[in-house]
Amino acid sequence: MHQPTLREPRERVSTKARLMWQVSNLVEGVVTVAVLAVAAGMWDAVDLTWWMVALGLLAVVAYAAVVPQWRYLVHRWEVTDTAVYTQTGWWARERRIAPMSRIQTVDYAETPVARLFGLATVTVTTASAAGALQIAGLARHRAQQLVDELTLKADAVEGDAT
Repeated sequence: MHQPTLREPRERVSTKARLMWQVSNLVEGVVTVAVLAVAAGMWDAVDLTWWMVALGLLAVVAYAAVVPQWRYLVHRWEVTDTAVYTQTGWWARERRIAPMSRIQTVDYAETPVARLFGLATVTVTTASAAGALQIAGLARHRAQQLVDELTLKADAVEGDAT
């Protein structure tokens, strides 16, 4: 029996994923800085000046500009007849393989921000302590096709996914 090798998967996520991640990072970062600024303003013990807020916002913008580009270069996926391959991360890189015989469920999800960009996430749950594999940033139609494809392939494999 051929064992899958831990290699870089062939497929990339949608190019729109970069913009989605940028928008998500900006929204989350600006809200965080705003909440911290308001909270600090409520306590007299913390002397928050305008430049501290500006520095926080600058860090948020830098993070939102750099990380999604980096993340896009790393995030990959692939489906073969025998397994699902994923590679994720932006700082630390993780490669995982889920044999079709271990797939228990295949889920499709769209966050509100992903919906704005026509994107979705496919989650493959396996009989593994390492947890589910996620492929985030797929074009909505490709994600729906992938769910169908994985469901059929996993169902065709003998075994009980445990």
